[in-house]
Amino acid sequence: MATIHHVTLKPGKLELLAGWLPGRPWYVGQGDEAELAKVGGFRLDDPDGAVGIEFIVVTDWSGDEPVSYQVPLSYRGAPLDGADHALVGTTEHEVLGRRWVYDGTHDPVVVAQLLALVRGEAQAQDQSVSDTPDPTVTSFFGGSGGPGPIRSTRVTDGTYGTRLLVRTADAASAGARPGPDTELTVLLNRVLRPGEDDVAARTEQPLGYVSAAWLLPDGSTARDLFAVVDASLSP
Repeated sequence: MATIHHVTLKPGKLELLAGWLPGRPWYVGQGDEAELAKVGGFRLDDPDGAVGIEFIVVTDWSGDEPVSYQVPLSYRGAPLDGADHALVGTTEHEVLGRRWVYDGTHDPVVVAQLLALVRGEAQAQDQSVSDTPDPTVTSFFGGSGGPGPIRSTRVTDGTYGTRLLVRTADAASAGARPGPDTELTVLLNRVLRPGEDDVAARTEQPLGYVSAAWLLPDGSTARDLFAVVDASLSP
């Protein structure tokens, strides 16, 4: 389990995101800097304990109407090779020192743990309390067994979300002949919309999904599908 340090980050994560979000193709605001408040999210544990993983939900108040966004983040103690394009920024942590903060869709540790969450092999953790599961985060997986190790990930940002094409090795049992690789398509809904966590309304028979909640401006709770997973065999 990851330990949550209640310390000051300089600059803070909302400061980093305020300048980073407006450059994303799925950002619906008009300005050059967002006005953000944290309104939800959860964490996942890195089995090796090296990478911090957070799915943060922020509401932007810079436009005529508030808009909520989901941003998976990874926190690392050193730069991630080949991921300069995904760097949100760097920050100084009072305990851990300098941290490199990345868009988690480009971090293989984040992608692996998201898939583990979908398959029920990982448990969402409270965003602010150490060693505390978050039961409000739910997942579903309709497959028969999980895929093997990730071979590659291709990330494409769209108007409302980010699509990941994840190629995984066949998870054949020992001694069995490996089958073809599996390509998992993971859609992250970046722009969250209250009441749209109905799987049937958003996609047809997905292989899996993750649903979570966040706070609306009036203090009520909303839910949406944070991630939807489908799969097909690669040629």
